[in-house]
Parts: sequence; C-alpha cells; structure tokens
Amino acid sequence: MPQITYREALNQALREELDRDERIFIMGEEVGYFGGAFKVTDGLLAVYGEKRVRDTPISELTFVGAGIGAAMGGLRPIVELMTVNFGLLAMDQIVNNAAKIHYMFGGKAKVPLVIRAPQGAGHQLGAQHSQSLEAYFMHCPGLRVVIPATPADAKGLLKTALRQEDPVIFLEHESLYPVKGEVPDGEHLVPFGKASVLREGKDLTLVSYSKCVYDTLAAAHELENMGIDAEVIDLRTLNPLDLDTVVESVKKTGKAIVVYEGWRTGGAGAEIAAQLYERAFDHLDAPVERVATMDIPMPYNARLERAALPSPAHIISAAERIV
Repeated sequence: MPQITYREALNQALREELDRDERIFIMGEEVGYFGGAFKVTDGLLAVYGEKRVRDTPISELTFVGAGIGAAMGGLRPIVELMTVNFGLLAMDQIVNNAAKIHYMFGGKAKVPLVIRAPQGAGHQLGAQHSQSLEAYFMHCPGLRVVIPATPADAKGLLKTALRQEDPVIFLEHESLYPVKGEVPDGEHLVPFGKASVLREGKDLTLVSYSKCVYDTLAAAHELENMGIDAEVIDLRTLNPLDLDTVVESVKKTGKAIVVYEGWRTGGAGAEIAAQLYERAFDHLDAPVERVATMDIPMPYNARLERAALPSPAHIISAAERIV
C-alpha cells in the first residue's frame, strides 16, 4: 500500500470523484490557477478545466451561497474555504440555508454540498487565523461534520462526503497536510459515524480527533512507560458521533480524557464528556478530564502559542490525576 501525504490523499480523492461523477465541481478562492491555499487542488484545473475548477471572488458569503444553489439545482459542489476562519463570513448561508433547506421544504429539496476548510493553530498566524471551529458546526442540526486525522481517512471520508445527500463540513487541520501514511489505491470509502480504535488499552480511554490524535498517541506511548495502558480512539466524525465505541471503551477502562484543539469552554469535547456522563456514569471511576486549548485568543508568540494548545504533556498530567 503506497505512503502519501494527507494533502496528496485529498487530491487523489478529488480526482477520483471528479472522474466518477460529472456533477461534481470545485469552487473557491485560488483553487484553480494557484492550486489552493494549501495546494490540495494542485493540478486539477489543467485536467478538468475552468468549468469544474472555478476560482471565485473574495466573498465567502457569495460563493458558499452559489454552492448551495448549485446543490439544490442537482449539482454536487465542493466549496473550498481558504481557512475556516473566513467561513465566519458565510455563517448565515451555512446555518440558515445549507443546514435548513431540506427541512424547510419538507424533504423535497436537498443540499448535497461539501464545504472543505483548513483550520487549527501552531503556525504563528495570529488569533484570527488560528481557530478550530468544529463546535460551531457540531452545534447546528442539519450539518454533517467530518474531521479526519490520517491520510487514509482524509481520502476515504472525502469520497464518502461526496456521496451524501446532506451538507458536509469537512475540516482539515493545517498541520496535517504534510503527514504521510498508507492510503489504499482506488475505491476507498470510510463510513461516517464509525470511530477508529487506534490503540487498545485497559487503564484509560483517550478520545480525540484531527491533529490531537497524534498528541494522544504520543501521550499513550509515554504513559505505557509509566505503567498506564491507554486506549486511543479517533472519532473521525463529530456528526454523526460514534459514542457507542467510546462507551464500550469506558466500560473497560473506567476513565476517560477527551482531547481537542477547540476552546475548552463549550467545545466539542465538552459535549462528548456530557454524553459520556449520561451514557456511562455508572462505569466511570473518576471524572472525565478534558485537555483543550486555553480560553484565550491565540497568541502570535510561538512559545505562548504552544503553551495555549493541548500537548502530550498536558494529557499525561490529566492521566496522572485520575489513574
């Protein structure tokens, strides 16, 4: 099985799906001639032309709205936001139109739209360009929220997203684009709502997604040296959320830590912890710990930025409190 980067896996998925379904097209800022802000769409314009790889004006509200209209009209648009931070300018279109049209029209209208968006901190891009906003979308009924950590999942989940009838928010951490991993050739689909157990353990459950999966795996390795056997779960999607896999793990370990890069207060991890209390309270031997980004605008200074973000050291400290 070949090893390719997360970026290459996404590009491969896009090529395969553009070949498979002529209704699919890509639109967004710099997706054509420049190949995308993070080069995910590199080379696609030359193959598929301007009709299917469309550069747009710098107006997220406008081109997300155009994507919604195209989806309602029978096409399957992929809208690329340069970063999720700019998606805030299109929240009315996403929340009030994309997420609700199917319901407001009694199920007679569909919005098979995929919105791809890089997000995350760690690159000294300042407070406005370093946010992880998955909780905003997870909070909104009618949106699927997909957030892959590995190159294989990036490919498989994007291909699955492009076959949905619902609008999908597809979030890609900027730090993951150069990460390499084994990726199957050809038709590789990963189902929504099915978490992946990356490491089995008996003492502690570590629940995460996106870049923080790598932090949890690093922490689990160090915890093993301390005599603590940690299970690591990658959620892969937040809506649908596979809480069953997490509950089954907690029944075995009795302890859980949820690790996420969103802000601690009101983050996706807070919802996951709340549902764990509802579903697995009698199996918990300690409070559910959360390791997340500090509740502050992200600092520009590199050392302060690192201090604000979740890390393996923070996970280990949380584990020591409850094990």
